Amino acid sequence: MRVYLGSDHAGFELKEHLVAWLKEQGHEAADAGPAGYDPADDYPPFVLRAAEGVAGDAGTLGVVIGGSGNGEQMAANKVAGVRAALAWSEETARLARLHNDANVVAIGARMHTEQEAEAFLRVFLETPYSGEDRHTRRIDMLGAYERSGELPPLPGGG
Repeated sequence: MRVYLGSDHAGFELKEHLVAWLKEQGHEAADAGPAGYDPADDYPPFVLRAAEGVAGDAGTLGVVIGGSGNGEQMAANKVAGVRAALAWSEETARLARLHNDANVVAIGARMHTEQEAEAFLRVFLETPYSGEDRHTRRIDMLGAYERSGELPPLPGGG
């Protein structure tokens, strides 16, 4: 599977580690940068490119990495068609795919070891979307809002 990656300076070393790890696992790592460590870089140029890669390449997934992963998740979610989830455990990575059909996972490099990040990413890549009606309905509401800007109706017609 092709996996797009993007980070900032705080996530650079973990990104580099995960690029190598993905290749060892037989995946194609599409590295959106940065190409080198720069303590003053900003995450949006790299994370938005990784997220756009996922949005424009059906059947791919992505991982964005920063100090906490929060800003990177927020940035990735600005790209239409991206559903990015912050993972802080294997269970949150699994549920992001299973219930939310997330296509990008955000990981905080200052929060987790390389081994934990590998485990989160492994679970994220291996877990399929459940396809359950209730989850699909919710995802469809978000997609419709993303396209139109119209709020979904309240339950009960209120």
